[in-house]
Amino acid sequence: MKTPISTYRLQIRPGFTLQDAAGLTGYLRSLGVDWVYVSPILTAEQGSDHGYDVTDPSTVDPSRGGPEGLEALARSAREQGLGILADIVPNHMGVASPKQNSWWWQLLKDGRGSKYAEAFDVDWDFGGGKIRVPVLGSDDDLNELKVVDGELRYYDHAFPLAEGTYADGDNPKDVHARQHYELVGWRRADAELNYRRFFAVNTLAGVRVEIPWVFDEAHEEVVRWFREGLVDGLRIDHPDGLADPEGYLARLREATGGAYLLVEKILEPGEQLPETFDCEGTTGYDALADVDRLFVDPSAEEYLNSLDARLRGTDAPADYHAMIRGTKRRIADGILRSEILRLARLVPESLELPHGKVADALAEVICCFPIYRTYLPYGAKTLSEAVEEAARHRPDLDTVLRRLEPLLLDESNPLARRFQQTSGMVMAKGVEDTAFFRYTRLGTLTEVGADPTEFSIPAGVFHERMARRQQLLPLSMTTLSTHDTKRSEDARARISVISEAVPEWELFLGTVQQLAPIPDGPLAALIWQSVIGAWPADRGRLQSYALKAAREAGNSTNWTDPNAEFERHLATAVDAAFDVPEVAAALNNFVAELEPFGTSNSLSAKLIQLTMPGVPDVYQGTEFRDGSLTDPDNRRPVDFQARIAALAELDGGAKPEFTDESAKLLVLSRALRLRRDRPELFAGYLPVAARGSAAGHVVAFDRGAEKRGALTVATRLPRRLERDGGWRDTVIDLTVDSTDQLTGASYSAGAVPVARLLERYPVALLVPAT
Repeated sequence: MKTPISTYRLQIRPGFTLQDAAGLTGYLRSLGVDWVYVSPILTAEQGSDHGYDVTDPSTVDPSRGGPEGLEALARSAREQGLGILADIVPNHMGVASPKQNSWWWQLLKDGRGSKYAEAFDVDWDFGGGKIRVPVLGSDDDLNELKVVDGELRYYDHAFPLAEGTYADGDNPKDVHARQHYELVGWRRADAELNYRRFFAVNTLAGVRVEIPWVFDEAHEEVVRWFREGLVDGLRIDHPDGLADPEGYLARLREATGGAYLLVEKILEPGEQLPETFDCEGTTGYDALADVDRLFVDPSAEEYLNSLDARLRGTDAPADYHAMIRGTKRRIADGILRSEILRLARLVPESLELPHGKVADALAEVICCFPIYRTYLPYGAKTLSEAVEEAARHRPDLDTVLRRLEPLLLDESNPLARRFQQTSGMVMAKGVEDTAFFRYTRLGTLTEVGADPTEFSIPAGVFHERMARRQQLLPLSMTTLSTHDTKRSEDARARISVISEAVPEWELFLGTVQQLAPIPDGPLAALIWQSVIGAWPADRGRLQSYALKAAREAGNSTNWTDPNAEFERHLATAVDAAFDVPEVAAALNNFVAELEPFGTSNSLSAKLIQLTMPGVPDVYQGTEFRDGSLTDPDNRRPVDFQARIAALAELDGGAKPEFTDESAKLLVLSRALRLRRDRPELFAGYLPVAARGSAAGHVVAFDRGAEKRGALTVATRLPRRLERDGGWRDTVIDLTVDSTDQLTGASYSAGAVPVARLLERYPVALLVPAT
């Protein structure tokens, strides 16, 4: 199997095609990258910037460069010695525009008689044998239907007509009534939909790739890539939505000839991938959480908890576990009610359970789940514990829960299979997309794949986790930023400094809340932390983020019924950063206070991620400081020419200050090149301890098998370090004469003062002198 040493993620879209990616391979090679990693490239909904709404799995998207673009990228990558990792989407297809998706079009046209009735996950009996399509403003809009050119039209939406269901002059409503689908008001989707979706996105319909012919047809083009040597590995989007992730991975491994595979899987703290998963690991969110927590000051937790309580007007800070149980229940009873009701319909009537309590009990179990899903029999204990927890919370459901548990544990039971597909949907929407916008004491902690109740970890705990990663998942990806992170690595690096400056943070927040109040204290904390992390940023970006954050939180406004008055206050507060001199001054002063320490965190986190066990990924553009917020902000175009020019200057001998933007490029390029060119220096993992007054501010590890590999030295909690007097007598013992890849400085074996080692940059990357 060909495996990567590192990857670089590119967002392929109509504005940046596969041909554009091909033109970057020389730069990526020079940067030290080993594989190019591309976002989905199969044909997607026209105009889609992300590509996760695939409408035709049999072709490379013409708007993304088409098959000739993939061939150009493959050819250029091979010339530069680079591999290619491609992102694919097996769980769902885009159905927003039925005519663009031949599978969906045929399903709507022929109903249960269509070949694709088996491919999509439809509960035909619920809905009278028709598939419900929630596109109408309301059910009254059936009066707006027209028949045009042999199609049923609703404004810009077009739908097929079954054979023999229309004659000239027929009333469009009557024609609609004869179809295999039923157009309904969009609000009915929450509780009355009868097809599986991706989360709560009505325009992404679930696909049953567990059926052999569906797998074959959906992957024919992907398999061609491997047969013709165009692609070397795959990243699998959302495997938790599949009926049989284990079986899917085994089938995919065989179909691709044993290629490198990664799964986009969120692992909760302590959770491991099932050993039966035939893949190399995850896309790295678990690594991100471990790295971030090195840079959060543990002494700030009590103070931030106290501030959180005051912002909420309560005696205690938010109880995260109670919060997520509530937010998950909100999702289960709200936008994903259709999925819960479908589970309830799978419970045999022979059990004679109270009809009204079955859905309630199933939702309660899901809301007590501590992980995204089980993969029975793997995770059976977790499921039973969730049932016990549900019974404690809801003793009125105890009898129903006990009767349901055997069904949920029976992996051959349709209820158990679908329950596993559903629990992750509720988790994602209730936690990532709701609670993470409500639990706001420190924005670094509420990142995809993280448990924000783990506030900080010391270096010793980090080392234990890295040694385990080296042993169990050496080829799993590590990352700090992705197209799905709530805040970029550099935004989080600056926000983490707030944990070292809590009094100043409270003073700043009080000032801006007085001058431009957001009438939701916890949300105000989130918004201003995000502005601080992104600053400087243009008004439009921040306004878009603030509105999305507020609606996702769902406390003061929401997506379906926006609170115009609250949103006006929110917009005014964001505008104040630009228009109110006192707010602008407070913001700029506070950012200036955090900036050097945020930069130290950024460089340290990056070097750790690039050199720790695993396959490091670099998200496009983050070789410079990137203050992106949640999507679509983190998918903006990248100025690659500026990065190419800066790398040439570094290679020409430029020595940037650590606060210069190109300092991060220096760290990144030297680390990636070393991993690629000297892989023998990354064969193991050994913690390296510092000695002295500030030893707790050092994170150091040797990647050699016997302390003769690449040695990473990084700084943690830099503001407290400065406040306490700097490095002073702190030293690190070098076992061999070494050279720093960042500065070129040489050091003899023995005790080396950390102040000398980190005189220029807050990080060092040492290799044995030759």
